[in-house]
Amino acid sequence: MFDEIQFDKINRLPKYLFAEINELKMQLRREGADIIDFSMGNPDAPTPQPIIDKLCETAQKPKTHGYSASKGIYKLRLAMANWYKRKYNAELDPDTEIVATMGSKEGYVHLVQAISNPGDVAIVPDPTYPIHSQAFILAGANVEKMQLIFNEDTFEVDEERFLADVIDHLDNSIPKAKFLVVNFPHNPTTATVTPQFYEKLVALAREKRFYIISDIAYADITFDGYKTPSIMEVEGAKDVAVESYTLSKSYNMAGWRVGFIVGNKKLIGALQSIKSWLDYGMFTPIQVAATVALDEYHNIPDDEIIPRYQKRRDVMLEAFANAGWKMGKPNASMFIWGKIPECARHLGSLEFAKQLLLKAGVAVSPGIGFGKYGDEYVRIALIENENRIRQAARNVKKFLKELEEAKI
Repeated sequence: MFDEIQFDKINRLPKYLFAEINELKMQLRREGADIIDFSMGNPDAPTPQPIIDKLCETAQKPKTHGYSASKGIYKLRLAMANWYKRKYNAELDPDTEIVATMGSKEGYVHLVQAISNPGDVAIVPDPTYPIHSQAFILAGANVEKMQLIFNEDTFEVDEERFLADVIDHLDNSIPKAKFLVVNFPHNPTTATVTPQFYEKLVALAREKRFYIISDIAYADITFDGYKTPSIMEVEGAKDVAVESYTLSKSYNMAGWRVGFIVGNKKLIGALQSIKSWLDYGMFTPIQVAATVALDEYHNIPDDEIIPRYQKRRDVMLEAFANAGWKMGKPNASMFIWGKIPECARHLGSLEFAKQLLLKAGVAVSPGIGFGKYGDEYVRIALIENENRIRQAARNVKKFLKELEEAKI
């Protein structure tokens, strides 16, 4: 009798394409298959021990077991302000320009819920990390997708083209777009931008009157001399922008769910307000441990995290090239955005990912799951060790050979 009741908000969400790969992967594992899993950006290494020790020490104190502050304890927000000052020479007020969130994903979704009106328009590059667009759909807003153009060898964004495309969308969207989402280093493509890009983007936002939501979840994971810029470095950025950051990848703390949104006081105030209604913040010992990570162990990404991913990147690119699958060399993030080999491109990314899983025991994320402009690619997460990467390359070589022979 309840069949006629519809949930319009959920019905607006597209099919979750990664579910097909996840279900197939679990089925194969139940059958005893050895799956080499590059499909999810879930760090495989443990959280550094000093951070775990601080969590355990703080958890022994009964006074830390009660409700916390929904916007995060002051010392954690101050630690984030100090991080921005140290890394980007950017000044942020811990009380009015920073919110600690339960991971950057929760913070992003709640921010969008707080600032979006029904019918508002957000411009989101395609391909994109799915929640960057779907958060607006859940809030009753609309999304305009904009193809992300970048050099496939260097993964550098065509910045002039990007800015021109933003202007085009602003001039032609009805109603006029209110928000622009940027995410560099980019997930899934790993594409990067220069500091000058943000200077031009902030100037454009001030001129055209729209807000920028920047996500730098992979800010710390960079290679070969590249350094991630922040929009908060730009004078006047706080007038038009907010930015999200997370400890998930930089400190192998994905399951701890510690993130931040910083920047524009009006937007931060809206996020603080909605969070005061919805949650009581993270478990205090987690916040204390995260504070110590930012204040005392900010060398960990450079000393431990980056070398691991750089080594895996280099091993994968060499081993897969030898297997017949040549891919571009990213200079940031923990992913490789691999163009599907010519012999398999006709399959599309979802079918290719399924066949790769079934016949080679290698799991990747199909590019179509990130948007229509991702369908010639798959995203490969660097979350298996070098030996497993080399084994995956051997499996891939056999799989591609079979594909080539089948076409003869």
